Order: sequence, then C-alpha cells, then structure tokens
Amino acid sequence: MAKVSIIGAGNVGATCANAIAHMKFASEIVLLDIKEGVAEGKALDMMQTANLYQFNTKITGITNDYKATAKSDVVVITSGIPRKPGMTREELIGVNAGIVNGVVENVLKHSPKAILVIIANPMDTMTYLTLKKTGLPKNRIIGMGGILDSSRFMCYLSQALKAPASDIEGMVIGGHGDTTMIPLIRLAHYKGVPVKDLLSKKVCDKVVADTMVGGATLTKLLGTSAWYAPGAAGAVLVKSIILDEKKVFPCCVSLEGEYNQKDICIGVPAVIGKNGCEKIVKLKLDKEEQALFEKSAAAVRKTNNVLHEMNII
Repeated sequence: MAKVSIIGAGNVGATCANAIAHMKFASEIVLLDIKEGVAEGKALDMMQTANLYQFNTKITGITNDYKATAKSDVVVITSGIPRKPGMTREELIGVNAGIVNGVVENVLKHSPKAILVIIANPMDTMTYLTLKKTGLPKNRIIGMGGILDSSRFMCYLSQALKAPASDIEGMVIGGHGDTTMIPLIRLAHYKGVPVKDLLSKKVCDKVVADTMVGGATLTKLLGTSAWYAPGAAGAVLVKSIILDEKKVFPCCVSLEGEYNQKDICIGVPAVIGKNGCEKIVKLKLDKEEQALFEKSAAAVRKTNNVLHEMNII
C-alpha cells in the first residue's frame, strides 16, 4: 500500500483526502496545512468515519512539518490563495508562485522520488512553474484540471441526454480556464453513439458553454470555489498512479512537440500509471478543434509569461 501527502487542508485538499480514504488504495494519508489545528481537526474527523465506511487508511493531520510527508509516493499540492477583489492576475500568480515554490521545495526534501499532482491555481501555470523550478522529469509533474473539466462536461451531457453520467464518455482539453478549455463535443458519445446524433446543435452548444463556465457557476452559487468534484478528480488521478491503472485522463502535462506545441504544460489526454504521465495520447483534431487548441495554448503562454516578467523563472 502507498503513502499520499496532500498539501493544503482546505475544502479541496480535505475532500481529496476523504475520497482517497474511501477508495481504499492508500495505507497512509498525510494532510498538511499552515494553519494550526485545521489539518489535525479534519484528519481526526475523517478517522472517526473509518468504522462507518470500513476503511483502514491512516489519516494524519500536521501543521507545517514536512518531515511527516517523508517517503510519499504521490504528493497533491492544493496550496494557494483565490483571487481577491482588486487583485490583479499578476499579483495572484506572484503570490501563488511563491507559495507553490516553497511547498515543492519542502516536499522534495523529504520525498525526492514522489510524483507531484498540481491543483493550485492558475493550474496550468503552476504546473509549468513546478516543472521549470525543479528540473524533474516531465512525467512526474501532472496538473489535474482536465479531469475536473471533463467530469463537469459529462455531468451536463448527462442532464441533456437524461442518461446516467456513467454511460457517457467525454473529454475536455486545453487550458484549465473559462475561456481556454475545449469540450470536445464532436468526440463525446453515449454508449457508443455520438451525442451530436442525439442532441440538437443548440443543446450541444449549451452543454459546451455550461461546461466552460462550470467553475464560475459554482462560485456564484456557493460564494466560493467548488470542492467535491475537484477533490474527487484529484483522488482518481492519484489512484491511477498508485494502482498503475494506465487510465487515460486529460491532464495538464508538458508538451515537447505533441499537438504542435513546445515549452508548455496544458491539458491533453495522457496514460497515467505508476510512473506518472507515461504516454501522451494524440487525438485527431479537426481544423476547428486544432485552431481552438492553438488559441488556448497562446492564452496559457500569456499567463506563463508573467512568471518570466516577474523573474520567478
């Protein structure tokens, strides 16, 4: 059995830990946060459900002591702050880059062989930052965003089709953002039947539009960012690594010529196993989809350039 550490015991980090415990594939989870008592309290609360849910995973909460994360197989990084009123994108990137840099440095001191899963925002840029600052092999750094976006896509397709989400296949590639993600409606299907054959263009267009603002919709309803789906998305990614499932997930990974892109981390389908990102799957995009992907990559690069402009990398 494996050890997983989650840095950041906020809503997403704690939900990810809870989902991993319920999936029963890890022997130990360490939940770490900078705020005294938060990780400890949430870990204890989860451990008090062990008998009820019949899991044997040990969950430990720690305040800012990275020694407890030693010898982790996978480390999930959710640390960072949300954008506050009046805060520029550059300020957000600068603050979160500093946080993520510090976290990654401390993690690798104690778990030099760990695979890193990035959930911190802006996720594509934080994944790119981690790759550039650590010099780790690209297979060991994976951003989670595409799994979450794809799950939302399938949820909206499920509602439109009035069919179980588990019977639907769909994928979102590109950047993890309202204007950069690309729900591949052409390739989505329900039990082998293309959804475009089952739904009108108007409905398909609405599903795509709803998917792209899925996060913003929840933030408006909740008054804060979502956590159930992001936490679960992180958990299934970790599960595929730990159990070497070789599942194909759309993840933010480093491209070196694939999809005609270089020097960027962005969402594409990848085989996820014990070595992290083991293979990038090349989809046959049509001209419109390829154009959207290039536009998305340009937008992600623009955000990445802030790191250069601020001399962070």
